[in-house]
Amino acid sequence: MNYGIGIDLGGTQIKGGFFDLKKGKMLAKDSVDSRDGDWEGNVPAFGVEARGLVDSLEKRAKKEAEIAGVSAPGLARRDGSAIASLPNRLDGLEGFVWADVLGKPGAVLNDAHAALMGELWQGGAKGLRDVVLLTLGTGVGGAIVADGKLLRGNIGRAGHLGHLSIDFHSEMRTICGAPGGLEDFVGNHNIVERTGGRFGTTLALVEAVAGGKDEEAERIWDESMRALAAAISSIANVIDPQVVLIGGGISKAWKQIEPRVSHWLDEFEWRPGGARVELRRAELGEWAGAYGAVYNATIQQGMVDE
Repeated sequence: MNYGIGIDLGGTQIKGGFFDLKKGKMLAKDSVDSRDGDWEGNVPAFGVEARGLVDSLEKRAKKEAEIAGVSAPGLARRDGSAIASLPNRLDGLEGFVWADVLGKPGAVLNDAHAALMGELWQGGAKGLRDVVLLTLGTGVGGAIVADGKLLRGNIGRAGHLGHLSIDFHSEMRTICGAPGGLEDFVGNHNIVERTGGRFGTTLALVEAVAGGKDEEAERIWDESMRALAAAISSIANVIDPQVVLIGGGISKAWKQIEPRVSHWLDEFEWRPGGARVELRRAELGEWAGAYGAVYNATIQQGMVDE
């Protein structure tokens, strides 16, 4: 097989890439509205839109793809045919068999898992065998590759690192029920509450920090970075990765993230023999899921070894 398509389904957009599998290069890309909540007959509209995206990408690349991988929110079935569980979002996604609509063999993978697989294939984790991804955005997503293999776990929920409890006394609960979870200290979803109404977005907070004159913004941001470092040091003790990749929209503030997290890791991290976890910024940005979706499909179809 020479060519494949990676589809990355989100709540508002579907991103698609056409790939030269041997070179690992994206030859064409496009995006369409996911039309969450709409149906066309007995097919959810996102399936119809994704099929249209496949056709469009093949036309633009002037080549036919042999496989199509899908990245989507939720817990994927072990056989990779569909998303098994995603309550209260993307109506019709649970149990939706993508190969039936896309008309090509492939596989479906959780979106955070796919992002790390993309980074492992052609991004910031290329060549690594032990790596953790943390995506900082509305919440905090995550994924783990251990000894060269994606860690899925018993039911596919491995890698939900945003739900690590940083403060078990906290009255805050993540959407998974964890008290004082990492995403409640770092994610954008509660930035108004965390800043006493001063900032409406994490971007606004970071801009105030970068200005260097707002002591309260500095304090709030440092508290977030201290929580992130505490989580990373705990992850290091449990998983022992070579590298922790930081991705997601908040990672654009790398100059405000890396020095502060490194400072707290100097205090928190156990470093036997001087070993330390390396921090890197993820490289593939919003297209990581498409890269990972098609790469996972090549693995599941037996084209390459995981």
